[in-house]
Amino acid sequence: MMALRLPMLTIFAAMLFLAAPVAAQESAGSNPDNPRAATGGAQTLEDIMARQRGERIDDSFRREAVGDPARAADMGMQLGTLGGASDAEVFRALRYGGADVTVSDRGPASDIIIQDGGMRWLEWRRGPLREWGGWLLAGIVGLLALFLLLRGPIRIDGGRTGETILRFTALERFGHWLLAGSFILLAISGLITLFGRPLLIPLLGKDAFAPVALASKWIHNNVAWAFMLALVWVFVFWIVHNIPNRADLVWLAKGGGLFTRGSHPPARKFNAGQKIIFWVVIVLGLSISASGMSLLFPFELPMFAKTFDILNATGLPQMLGFGELPTQLAPHEDMQYAQLWHSIVAFVFIAIIIAHIYLGSIGMEGAFDAMESGEVDRQWAKEHHSLWFEEETGEPAHPAHRAPSAE
Repeated sequence: MMALRLPMLTIFAAMLFLAAPVAAQESAGSNPDNPRAATGGAQTLEDIMARQRGERIDDSFRREAVGDPARAADMGMQLGTLGGASDAEVFRALRYGGADVTVSDRGPASDIIIQDGGMRWLEWRRGPLREWGGWLLAGIVGLLALFLLLRGPIRIDGGRTGETILRFTALERFGHWLLAGSFILLAISGLITLFGRPLLIPLLGKDAFAPVALASKWIHNNVAWAFMLALVWVFVFWIVHNIPNRADLVWLAKGGGLFTRGSHPPARKFNAGQKIIFWVVIVLGLSISASGMSLLFPFELPMFAKTFDILNATGLPQMLGFGELPTQLAPHEDMQYAQLWHSIVAFVFIAIIIAHIYLGSIGMEGAFDAMESGEVDRQWAKEHHSLWFEEETGEPAHPAHRAPSAE
């Protein structure tokens, strides 16, 4: 009989032990004001589904579950040194910035151990940024190849005369090549940094890629200063020649003669297309330099919290469906926004410069001479920059014809 009672008591005790959590859960679920009462305060299925749909949820139920120091056991008791927080609660406090962290390094943001928003930045950098940026560059190269195949190079219709005219001085060419050379180095090193892991490591191996990555980083950080200097240089030298005028409207209306053989609309030293390139370079150059400076001096030059505040005041983000942009950003978040913006502007910049390089080299006969020696053939000048030719020489660009004033 005694032998029978022991197994029965064991089974009965086990049933009570298993039933206790269920009873507690049912008791907690009786509170209709707490949507997570049935889960004991943990996330619900609806929380998981909302997060998968990309919706924001109130995560205060986890953010605030960081333990209670009042529950800490005495030092002499079992597990007394653990305090009133479990490992999971300490992790949450670190993740949500609620932990009392003391560090030896007093640098900016050094007390931030876990930056929760970093995963969103990393996923965007690994996914859409690489994918869309890669397709943009491949697309512009493909379009230019197709244009060259269909249109061919833009020839000098009247043929070379062998006589030249000075188009750019040595100082102008120096500024151009300083800007062009630094930009190419920055573009290549930046692309290596972004695409190195998925593309170059499988080809070169990690050991060979490591010095390449290190050199790319050094080049990018130091050549940036040459780029910013050159940006100021070309602005000072060429701003006066890039003020829009009425002749630009004619040039644009005729598509610059790019699509029609023998069509050469009048233009001064810079035509409308070159003026567009100039202002794009200045605007994008300033933008990419600002975000680059923020990255060169981590946490010291935040720019996006204030920018978002200004944009919110305009109402543009709300109009486009983005709602209110965050104006309180952790130091790492501001850096991550700067890095993404820097890369987006860089992709657009590179695509535009690829088109510029095409037209300044194989796309147009005689165009490269302007930046190689500074001298261009007189016939080339007459055809592509007739107003400038007339101003420089006092001769009409075309027999019995003087181009109308651009003023």
